[in-house]
Amino acid sequence: MSLTNEQMRKLRYRQTLYHTVNRNADGTPQRWSVNGRVKTWKAIPWRIEVPLKRGLNEYGYLDHLNKAFFCLTEAEAMEKPKAYKT
Repeated sequence: MSLTNEQMRKLRYRQTLYHTVNRNADGTPQRWSVNGRVKTWKAIPWRIEVPLKRGLNEYGYLDHLNKAFFCLTEAEAMEKPKAYKT
């Protein structure tokens, strides 16, 4: 199950998210941690950005475009297929 906008708003610093497609070498889902404050807009309520970090030097953002690829628990991420067909 992908993240909802309400779940994205409740994310806090250092909370762990699990990627549903990308895997580590041992087959477990990649772990990303929230690296800052959740950014929201008053004029565009559906737009939410969450800064993320993985490892020592990999950074990114969680937003409305890629929220389907992240889960709150490792068990949810393991249930997802390893690749999405477009």
